[in-house]
Amino acid sequence: ETPKPSISSSNLNPRDGTETVTLSCDPDTPNASYLWWINGQLLPISPRLQLSENNRTLILFGVTKRTAGPYQCQMKSPVSSSRSDPVTLNPVYGPDVPSILAPVKYYYYTGESLHLYCFADSNPPAEYSWKINGKFVQSGQELYIPYITTKHGGLYGCSARNSVTGSERFTFKMIKVY
Repeated sequence: ETPKPSISSSNLNPRDGTETVTLSCDPDTPNASYLWWINGQLLPISPRLQLSENNRTLILFGVTKRTAGPYQCQMKSPVSSSRSDPVTLNPVYGPDVPSILAPVKYYYYTGESLHLYCFADSNPPAEYSWKINGKFVQSGQELYIPYITTKHGGLYGCSARNSVTGSERFTFKMIKVY
């Protein structure tokens, strides 16, 4: 009877598209053969991956969101077969250029409330901050001004920063107040 295999990884949080990850199917059992699965399907042939001589070790070159898994290894002996629990890699990426989400309004009237929300795809999640006309206003994903006046008009900027990749991206929206 083959034991239930498990997957060990050299790095569960690789930087997106740049770092190499090695997955090993344990235990190393004589006379067993090994198969790898991704998303429930047999692993496709790809120049971005390499298998060891006995297929027990899988080397992934540049893991991305698309190739993050889940991975399973299967150990087969002449009499039985067993598959590991799935392991999903968690690639570090982003942030993408953020989007400012709001009601589609470019002008407001004095006394209205302004509610803006900023989002950028990032792993780990981005840290956000807001500027109006180049001046820092606040941190956080949402900007809410309950009673807007003409002095609130101008160029609104949202910054999204990933603390792991060190990357920061910006987006801007012009808002007029009458």
